[in-house]
Amino acid sequence: MRASVLRNGHMVYRDDVDEPVPGPGQVLVGVRACGICGSDLHFAKHGHEMLALGGQMSGMPSTGAASLDLRRDVFMGHEFSAEVLDAGPGTDAPPRGTLVTSIPALLSPNGVDPIVYSNTVIGGYAERMLLSAPLLLKVPNGLDPDHAALTEPMAVGLHAVNKSTIQRDETALVLGCGPIGIAIIAALANRGVETIVAADYSPKRRQLAHSMGAHQTIDPAVSSPFESATPAVIFEAVGVPGIIDDVMRRAPTGSRIVVAGVCMPPDTLHPFFGIAKEISIQFVLGYYPAEFAESLRAIADGEIDVAPLVTGTIGLDGLDAAFNELADPGEHCKILVAPRLAVRSSG
Repeated sequence: MRASVLRNGHMVYRDDVDEPVPGPGQVLVGVRACGICGSDLHFAKHGHEMLALGGQMSGMPSTGAASLDLRRDVFMGHEFSAEVLDAGPGTDAPPRGTLVTSIPALLSPNGVDPIVYSNTVIGGYAERMLLSAPLLLKVPNGLDPDHAALTEPMAVGLHAVNKSTIQRDETALVLGCGPIGIAIIAALANRGVETIVAADYSPKRRQLAHSMGAHQTIDPAVSSPFESATPAVIFEAVGVPGIIDDVMRRAPTGSRIVVAGVCMPPDTLHPFFGIAKEISIQFVLGYYPAEFAESLRAIADGEIDVAPLVTGTIGLDGLDAAFNELADPGEHCKILVAPRLAVRSSG
């Protein structure tokens, strides 16, 4: 079977991956589309550091990350749509050919295996993968498989908005209009938030933010977004050192900061800013299953148009180049992997 795997920091195309075999409660699916997530880019570059930091944390359920070996090939790809091909023994599954999606998790006798980074659990950067029948969601309304694959990142944005407890008459400021910032804007707009301000250095991303529902866009190189708006909630979707401290310094008294950007290096902030202004900070990650289902419904019902987010489509052999292209924030928002695309000729 064909797949692309992470090896020594690069995505490597393979055509010799063992075919996955569904067990009880599992379904074999053919991947139709899989989005490249920013977390995959982070892991390719900072995998060792992410595993080390994860090993330092307590108070969390085990995810199996401790057993991940970066000296071996790593399967990735967690933003996917797929069609049912076969089912494991005694499994009640949708008919063959049914288009589905799922939260990226595989139930097994050993527990729950996240479909994110794994030496053994195949993700969406492959022709076929295993999913759990109880977690499957049928894609409704004849929704395009490419658009169904964006359910996962849109759920991340919805989760951030839900955690913010923002009300329709409160002003929202979104800093960073990459895929997560755009998902936050879409969720805010779908909720009916009356004033959505978005800031990004990239003209293309500001234009995309406007098309997804932002009422005002700002180039931070020209003016501070805090000079044009008095936000009740600030969504930080950049993830670079210093930005949280800068937001705290500029934010209005009593405002709420929702941190969705992934910052890998250590950071420093001045608690005095937050204390003096009584600022609340909420860090967010992922989503709840109900939010995933709600995001699929909103896309399928036409409440959120995700088509503008797709800025490129590649085959399995194009992943390494795509990872490099996505390092330029001005060129792409979301590149989709279509495993059905033919491999490019090397000649």
